Amino acid sequence: MSDPAASPDEIRAESSLGAVDAVPPGEDAEPGLDTPSPMARPVVVALSGLVTAALLLAMVVVPAPYAIEGPGPTVDVLGESDGAALIQVEGAPAYPTEGSLRLTTVAVRGGPNNPVDVTHVVLSWLSADEGVVPVEQVYPKDRSESETADLLAAQMTSSQESATIAALTELGYDVPAELLIAGAVQGSGADGVIAEGDVLLGAGGVALPTYQALADVLGATPPGTDLAVELGRSGERLGVRVVTGDDGSGGSVLGVFLDPEFDPPVDVTVTVDEIGGPSAGLIFALGILDTLTPGAMTGGASIAGTGTMSVDGRVGPISGILKKMAGAARDGATYFLSPAANCEEALGDVPDGLRLVGVATLAEALAAVTAIGEGRLDDLPGCAA
Repeated sequence: MSDPAASPDEIRAESSLGAVDAVPPGEDAEPGLDTPSPMARPVVVALSGLVTAALLLAMVVVPAPYAIEGPGPTVDVLGESDGAALIQVEGAPAYPTEGSLRLTTVAVRGGPNNPVDVTHVVLSWLSADEGVVPVEQVYPKDRSESETADLLAAQMTSSQESATIAALTELGYDVPAELLIAGAVQGSGADGVIAEGDVLLGAGGVALPTYQALADVLGATPPGTDLAVELGRSGERLGVRVVTGDDGSGGSVLGVFLDPEFDPPVDVTVTVDEIGGPSAGLIFALGILDTLTPGAMTGGASIAGTGTMSVDGRVGPISGILKKMAGAARDGATYFLSPAANCEEALGDVPDGLRLVGVATLAEALAAVTAIGEGRLDDLPGCAA
């Protein structure tokens, strides 16, 4: 692209774009110097403008290999859809609730079948609420977009089941389970001793009719214990011994992958459409607890949060915490429950008017919501970095 104030030599370089020799007839041009036509500069400027316009157009329409993440919608699990409660229970009384318990999400734009353009990527880089990530981080190359959607839907279903089991256990229900073995952890004490398809029947001389029974036994067993384990294999019972591993908190792990099949005494259904992933487990569990207990647990407060939920009540870390807090504040929440493992990141940008509460277990989250509902705000656990 030429400078409008370019020298004749610079314009000569553009002569192929339309500049012509304008030396008057009968006069010799200065050696080595082309004299530009009066039309040369406007033509060059016009063509330069066309090039610039073409580049800008390309920025608008050319797909970029990025996805844009921002605050997504929030859903009050204590609310209704089409006149029906989002949380439905059979086999136990359901009680009226107040306030709100909002699950939070991250909205994603872009993907292999719906790419974003360069302009939107640049604008998102400049936005305080949005972020830009490589598209492969959201849609891995070894998995199609539809396969990713199916995985997220399966994770949502699993999170609802785990939340139900954790909530019922917190309320004191026994939740029968067949502890089916999906495999042994390579290099663990169970490797080569416990096999895929085995059923875990007992450990340390204690029968294991529930998942919680297994958690209690392992929690009370020091790591490195030569533990007696009873299995069901091909319709027969057999005893084996397994040296346990360290769970990091003074208890043991058995070194197996479990695929338990639960038979809950209360049937719980949570209806949330078009949202996937495992991070709503904590809010699902709290919503189930509020629905199954008399009184309004929240005291009418608007509480949001995020976190995975294991069947034994542990709150796990998630991604997108800052965007989820922004969405919660946008939708009117005044308290936000964060996994303790996400506290350091969350403390970096807490929206105005939102109080951050860090929790590591369902019991801690229940205590926090109860304290909010009763106005005991000094009892709320902080979110430590």
